[in-house]
Amino acid sequence: MSVRGAARCAAALFFFFLTLASVSPAAEDDVRCLRGLKQSLGDPGGFLNWNFSNNTVGFICSFSGISCWNPRENRILSVELSCRSLTGSIPPALQFCRSATTLDLSGNRLTGSIPPTLCDWLPFLVSLDLSGNGLSGPIPPELSNCIFLNKLILSSNSLSGQIPASLSGLHRLKELDLSNNRLTGEIPPSIGASFPSSSFESNNGLCGKPLSSRCRSHSL
Repeated sequence: MSVRGAARCAAALFFFFLTLASVSPAAEDDVRCLRGLKQSLGDPGGFLNWNFSNNTVGFICSFSGISCWNPRENRILSVELSCRSLTGSIPPALQFCRSATTLDLSGNRLTGSIPPTLCDWLPFLVSLDLSGNGLSGPIPPELSNCIFLNKLILSSNSLSGQIPASLSGLHRLKELDLSNNRLTGEIPPSIGASFPSSSFESNNGLCGKPLSSRCRSHSL
């Protein structure tokens, strides 16, 4: 090979590795996300049988419950792990699945609260389903930061407190289900006017439309 040819090959290799270095952090983040999920969640059924020994591009896209934007790159589109009997709390490792638009952890045995930072972790969420778990505490007002949400399902948990009025700022929201919790107080009027009574039923402390015409005063 001539000196000029060798120089061209060296330059090509340099730019190839420079390109890899520029894209690898994002790809590594998605792998880091799934490693964190597997490590932090209890999995008595062995459903998270994800093998991280494979280093080929897009290998996580074949994992059960995971889909990617493109099967040839490690960029997660959705995390759908419903009805897996998973235990633990909502993992902070989700912050590394930043490109995900769907998170479905419904029908598991998760406990603890909904992290107020969830929408900072996953700012592009379109669908969020945490129903059928043992989650407690308030509904974070910060969920209004998930501005692309079309679907918010938090039913059948032990969530308490009032429905945040900030959720009325989710202008793309088409489906809302907060039923079967322990919510109290008046349903924010703008939210109550946008969704049916089934979205709020089985919360004994809730009042206001569409459940009732008005809330009773507790003052003497």
